[in-house]
Amino acid sequence: MTEIDIEQENKAIAKEYKELLRISYQTLSEDDKKLIRKAFDVAVDAHKDQRRKSGEAYIFHPIAVAKIVASEIGLGATSIASALMHDVVEDTDITVEDIERMFNPKIAKIVEGLTKIAQVKTDQEISMQAENFRKMLLTLNDDVRVILIKIADRLHNMQTMGSMADYKQAKIASETLYIYAPLAHRLGLYNIKNELEDLGLKYTEPAVYENIVSKIKETKEEQDAYIKSISDVLKESLDAEGIEYTIKGRPKSIYSIRRKMLAQNVTFEEVYDKFALRIIYKAKPSEEKFLAWKIYSIVTDHYRPSPSRLRDWISSPKSTGYEALHITVMGPKGRWVEIQVRSERMDEIAEKGYAAHYKYKQGANNEEHGLETWLNLLKEALENTSGNAVDFVEDFKLNLYAKEIYVFTPKGEIKSLPKGATSLDFAFSIHSEIGMRTRGTRVNGKLVPLNHVLNSGDQVEVITSPNQKPNSHWLDYVTTSRAKNKIKNVLNESTKRIAEEGKELLTRKLRHLKITLNEATVNELVNYFKLKTSLDLFYRVGTGSIENQQLKDYAALKSNTFMNFFKNRIKRTPNLPAEQVQREEISHNYDLLVFGKEQEKLDYKLANCCNPIPGDDVFGFITINEGIKVHKKDCPNAIRLQSNYAYRIIKAKWIDSSQEEFKATLKITGMDSLGLTNELTKVISNNMNVNIQSISLSGDAGIFNGQLTVIVQNNSILKKLIEKIKQIDGVEKVTRINKS
Repeated sequence: MTEIDIEQENKAIAKEYKELLRISYQTLSEDDKKLIRKAFDVAVDAHKDQRRKSGEAYIFHPIAVAKIVASEIGLGATSIASALMHDVVEDTDITVEDIERMFNPKIAKIVEGLTKIAQVKTDQEISMQAENFRKMLLTLNDDVRVILIKIADRLHNMQTMGSMADYKQAKIASETLYIYAPLAHRLGLYNIKNELEDLGLKYTEPAVYENIVSKIKETKEEQDAYIKSISDVLKESLDAEGIEYTIKGRPKSIYSIRRKMLAQNVTFEEVYDKFALRIIYKAKPSEEKFLAWKIYSIVTDHYRPSPSRLRDWISSPKSTGYEALHITVMGPKGRWVEIQVRSERMDEIAEKGYAAHYKYKQGANNEEHGLETWLNLLKEALENTSGNAVDFVEDFKLNLYAKEIYVFTPKGEIKSLPKGATSLDFAFSIHSEIGMRTRGTRVNGKLVPLNHVLNSGDQVEVITSPNQKPNSHWLDYVTTSRAKNKIKNVLNESTKRIAEEGKELLTRKLRHLKITLNEATVNELVNYFKLKTSLDLFYRVGTGSIENQQLKDYAALKSNTFMNFFKNRIKRTPNLPAEQVQREEISHNYDLLVFGKEQEKLDYKLANCCNPIPGDDVFGFITINEGIKVHKKDCPNAIRLQSNYAYRIIKAKWIDSSQEEFKATLKITGMDSLGLTNELTKVISNNMNVNIQSISLSGDAGIFNGQLTVIVQNNSILKKLIEKIKQIDGVEKVTRINKS
């Protein structure tokens, strides 16, 4: 580069820096400006020899990220300084210790968090996998600013991706749509979320993106005229009432138009609400609500509202802090139009998320407190830090994008839950202990099942019992990841308890067979029964899946003349590594597909379009000639089938047949005596791993008849139960009924 070019570039860098200070949302003190200047000097010096793919000086990137942090997210000097230096440790010789020495521990910690995120990328060619997302999300526990700066960094990278190879663009854009856009949404950064989604679509489906953009341009004049026709009508009435306001017409984001086209299976022309009108009014805090409803009445004097599409987020703000009144009205030419009513304060919160919230609440300097609340938004989503990384990221996403409903406790307190939440989710949202002990729920005074889906405005009461314990079916009853994680943890604990009892039982049984239970024996048994871990073995002994006869067969094989043959056989079956056998987990061998609520076993075929394999999330589709075809939930044809033939969709899931519960009906006869019913229920409830589904008892002239339906895990548990019932005084006969 020539002297002139370098001089021009330096001028441009200085101009960008001044712009950064000018557009900062927070008011910067002299000390703040000194801190930012120092960080700027460190970054300029550190990156002086670096250039981006496009050829420009690298320092433009950190400045652009700092500008997004300062103006669009609205953070203070600490974050701006950290954003300027976010790549310094990763790309240059400066260390985190150097930054701590030059600045302060807080900035050093944020830069270190950003460096950790940069380092989790295993390889530029491979998309950042779930494990890396998990590591990234867990840095949140240190400081939420790490993620906020990372979102700004990702936004600038998306804005400047033009000179990258196609496959890299697609990889980065997919990652953005997968995790960064939902994160921005959850943190109340709606403008950034919309921009990330639009850019994500631009690089993942360029043709679709260009098509929608060109159509928006084509119809712009018509849209503007339409918006003006509504604005003119409203302006007259609003002016007459002396309200200070501005009206803006705002096109919906390209990504949301695309989403509507897919969800409703319509063309661009058929998407009606492609834009929204926003009325932003000036108001004192005490008059905000009054004026919002006054504007509502003015709007509805002219246009007929759709009552089902009224959203009052002023009385009950979203958990992201968003407040507004959304009205959908029938505009001219029979088109639905969304009108958003917000005060200037609400509008700022909608644009900046919590940075604005706290500027209004406690004055501009209380950034720390605002960040705490921001972090709390994500705390629940991060609750389950153990377990499988893919599940973790899926659960996290589940919590990020959820729309909200508002329900009431019996005392009239309001609680927000994700749309689709059940009465059991509500119990867990109050306290996990209450969730664990939930025996039943009442909604609006009526007893409902635990999987009852709640609606906004419901009043929910939870009935608890100290003896209640979660079971595996509860996982199907809940939708929030908080409840799912708590239930999984309890089930894992009870599984481990059964496994511990199984281990003691196995030790005793093997002692009778003159075999000592040690590591070698456990390895042999795990291989012999074709299991994966020692916990599998102990659990199956504990539940009675492995019977005495099978252990005797093993002992005979171990000690008789076929010993060598057996040894060879075990050797031929590749031995599992010792660390795998010792793993503290129950493995699942998803080998059985069940359908519908009753989990029935039906004939099926696997669809060729997506080739599902055991363990995939699937659904059944009832075809006309070929019975049930099983498709993956993310099959390319899934959306089409679910939208056009919803009535032919049947729920399906893979289960582990060795851990499957089944239903058995027993007929009991005997002599009627006082306390027999009590004795019978006591035997069943004391018998571990047995659930009563229904019980009917009748006495006639001294003869007692009963029918009992229980859910058990396997035949040996059922046999033990029958033996115990037979021992009750007065019981004559217990037989199993085979229902046709």
